[in-house]
Amino acid sequence: MRKNILAGCLIIALLFIGTSLSFSDNKEKNNDQLYKQVELFSDTMAIIQKEYVEETKPKDLIYGSLKGMLASLDPHSQFMDPDTYSELKVDTEGKFGGLGIEITIKDGLLTIITPIDDTPAWKAGIKAGDRIVKIGGVLTREITLSDAVKKMRGKTGEKVELVIFRESENKLLDFKITRDIIKINSIKQARILEDKIGYIRITEFREKTLQEFNRALSGLSKQGLSALIIDLRNNPGGLLDAAVKIAGKFVQPNKMIAYTKGRHKEEDLEFLSDARGGILELPLVILINEGSASGSEIVAGALQDYKRAILIGTKSFGKGSVQTVIPLGDGSALRLTTSRYYTPSGKIIHGKGVTPDIVVEENKKNVAKVEEKEKSAEEIFDKLENNPPVNKPAENDFNYKEDAQLMRALDALKAIVIYKHPG
Repeated sequence: MRKNILAGCLIIALLFIGTSLSFSDNKEKNNDQLYKQVELFSDTMAIIQKEYVEETKPKDLIYGSLKGMLASLDPHSQFMDPDTYSELKVDTEGKFGGLGIEITIKDGLLTIITPIDDTPAWKAGIKAGDRIVKIGGVLTREITLSDAVKKMRGKTGEKVELVIFRESENKLLDFKITRDIIKINSIKQARILEDKIGYIRITEFREKTLQEFNRALSGLSKQGLSALIIDLRNNPGGLLDAAVKIAGKFVQPNKMIAYTKGRHKEEDLEFLSDARGGILELPLVILINEGSASGSEIVAGALQDYKRAILIGTKSFGKGSVQTVIPLGDGSALRLTTSRYYTPSGKIIHGKGVTPDIVVEENKKNVAKVEEKEKSAEEIFDKLENNPPVNKPAENDFNYKEDAQLMRALDALKAIVIYKHPG
């Protein structure tokens, strides 16, 4: 049995090594170390199959090992079994049954990047930065992203109970959210607010985002648009190409919007603005917050680097890595981080985020005093044992005059317009 397992593991190892191995001393040493570790792995599998209290299936053990292997790299790399890979394909179509949240693992905790506008989670009052400590009564300690997604997706009309820890209020909150079909629209709001200052909210970057944005911008221009606020708060990203096109509308032609760096030359890419040029005179403010991630950080970072827009709000999430999906022979797949994004000036986004030019905190009503030190995962789970969660009403209604960040953006643009056109 051990010989068969070892042979199978060596075949898997060779597949990962690929066909490009050289015969240098360094690589031979690395290969020797790999074979020794594969032998350790095969020994462990043999012991489990022989001694474990219940009979185990080799496939289950291999899948479990691969999940652990990918999870040890970073929160965004993962091994996807055939069912999970199929769910990913459904996700990219922009229509699926669920709650409407983007999630990640941060500091060992299942963390909400952002709730998607007009989804059940958004309507319930879920906020960016919330930590999910229970799903359906089960603790999320050491949960993987794929397992979390499976628990929250399902039949529409069914309720999912989430227990959330909200750092800003130092409270455990209980939410019962009903699943629904999630349809994502790129443009949420497009209107003139005051003094011919326009406002466009982009909720996510998708295939038709540029087309929808151009239509919204054209409509505002017909109303005498003099300045523009682009709201990227709680925008989790989406398609890179769409984000690059939005940023490229406001800079000179053939300017770098972002670039990537990976281990291999073919992963080093540059993304440029459109050769036809952009809108260079329109005063511009970009709103960001901790729910702004990935593509929205690329837009904000590029326009900040070129001093083309004033960034207002709070520091963005810091998700600037590229995941490549690599299908495997049995219908499963690897989702592997292969490179990272940089702004035109060379600032790294991943783990750092984009810092606004003017920091304005979000409105906080009846918020408890926040401790200076953020709580660790264990402190939060310990708190759950002694403090029952409380119900929290939704607070996501739009009223721009009660939005401190948006009002600051209006003030900034009014000042620019006055300065450019004195008298």
